Amino acid sequence: MTGAATISGPERERIAAALAEIACAAGEILRRYHRAPCPHALKPDGTPWSAADVEAEDLIVAALAERFPGIAVVAEERMAAARGDVVVPADTFFLVDPLDGTRDFLAGTHDYSVNIALVAGERPVAAALAAPGFDRVWWAGTAAVEAVVTAGRPGPRRPVHARAVPEGGLLALGSRRHGDAESMTCLAALPVMETRQVGSALKFGLIAAGEADIYVRCGPTMEWDTAAGDHLVATAGGCVVVPGGGPIRYGQHGPNHRNGPFAALGDPSLAQRLTLPASCGTRGGRPTLSATS
Repeated sequence: MTGAATISGPERERIAAALAEIACAAGEILRRYHRAPCPHALKPDGTPWSAADVEAEDLIVAALAERFPGIAVVAEERMAAARGDVVVPADTFFLVDPLDGTRDFLAGTHDYSVNIALVAGERPVAAALAAPGFDRVWWAGTAAVEAVVTAGRPGPRRPVHARAVPEGGLLALGSRRHGDAESMTCLAALPVMETRQVGSALKFGLIAAGEADIYVRCGPTMEWDTAAGDHLVATAGGCVVVPGGGPIRYGQHGPNHRNGPFAALGDPSLAQRLTLPASCGTRGGRPTLSATS
């Protein structure tokens, strides 16, 4: 694989289905630790680390190496071991967040997810997002689908579609532990009838499934936080936009794979009514590039 143009639609579908299986397998590890003793600590950047993150990431990286040998992997928990300059990945690489929403996970809530995306030519082309706490998994190659997770595997798939702006107003999703004033200011300009607090990248899945309408994030996130959900929403008919209205470009464009402000929208027409700030705050963190060859 050398770029988005070289990966056919059927191949994207095959890859996405494989990523869904891997994400569900990692989710079983997380379920085992959930609401049970789980060793954890804070990383140098102040974000939490847990044994569940590490074990799930080990499974994902090993599975990717077996199924897709030679493709680089940028995985969140391996960033702590990075030394020296951050390596810019190849044109095609995986982004992995083995446990998005670690704080919620450690607090015993169900709002956590497993995110895996294949990026080619600066954009995700296949992705899976599993929500083990709700027995749900979404994946997308050229079409977005969802399944109930049974015995650690995706069940029968069904298509999902983002929805148009509802007549009664928007259902906005906010971050339970990462709210910011800039995001609230952006939402104030829109006909938001309800704002619901939801942890992790689960928010992208709900928008893709037509169960919510908008998620604005002006605080800092990392590429592995958003790539899978970005592709899922876009493939379901929505969009994820940055200041100026363009898409997120992946591949070390911000410091250490850090994103700027963005909005995930079920109805792309909302992008014309939204004004995002040019930049957001910063946080530490260094990614690791691991080769799966």
